[in-house]
Amino acid sequence: MIKLYAKQLRLPTLTQVDDIVRQAQEDGLGYEAFLCEVLQREICQREENQQHRRVRQARFPLDKSLDTLDIKRLIPVEEAVIWQLATGEFVKRGENVIMIGNPGRGKTHLAIGLGRRMCGYGFKVKFYTAGTLATELVEAQHERSLLKLEKSLTQLDLLILDELSYLSFTRQQAELLFHVLSERNERGSVIITTNLKFSDWTDIFPDTMLTAALVDRLTHRAYILDMNGSSYRLEQRMNKQKEGREHKED
Repeated sequence: MIKLYAKQLRLPTLTQVDDIVRQAQEDGLGYEAFLCEVLQREICQREENQQHRRVRQARFPLDKSLDTLDIKRLIPVEEAVIWQLATGEFVKRGENVIMIGNPGRGKTHLAIGLGRRMCGYGFKVKFYTAGTLATELVEAQHERSLLKLEKSLTQLDLLILDELSYLSFTRQQAELLFHVLSERNERGSVIITTNLKFSDWTDIFPDTMLTAALVDRLTHRAYILDMNGSSYRLEQRMNKQKEGREHKED
């Protein structure tokens, strides 16, 4: 009956009542302590489920985290800055993070790691590549669902825009991206990864005045991380090739 009631009340933890009762008997818990243990387990389970749901809805392309990132290799970025961002205070204040560096420097890894950490704090996060978001905005405009998409983006606590580097945007795409980012100004945070310095953003946005306005708004309250340096991926490939040659020689 307990399991039946638990199912009707949508209390999944209580469906494992046998385990809870056995532990309560072993620990000699009284009624009050037993009830407290049951409710605490239910709360923990719900929080864990919500976190998994937020991570799933964020649509991260890779299973990356800050724990698997070699932060000490992000020179010239100070490690203290990374851990300061990891507290989530920048999201509470509606500040931005802009990571500028050549390919293979761990920008995407860091962005995902921070995003997953923010999911753990209960923030709503969504990950896009710049090209994907630009395409979805244009498609939504054609399908007359642009307002719905823009509203969903406005409701995010953190929008991650990856690879603002490789593709040039049409004027329509640039204007739609500008509108989305402008609407988030001081209302919600943005993380942007790019391999272009700000003066080169005119290479991907066709309107010089629009680009200048966009940069001004994004950098008004932002952490700007210089992540230039040698490519980690290239080093890893070279190390694997070296290990392979050594293995063959052995």
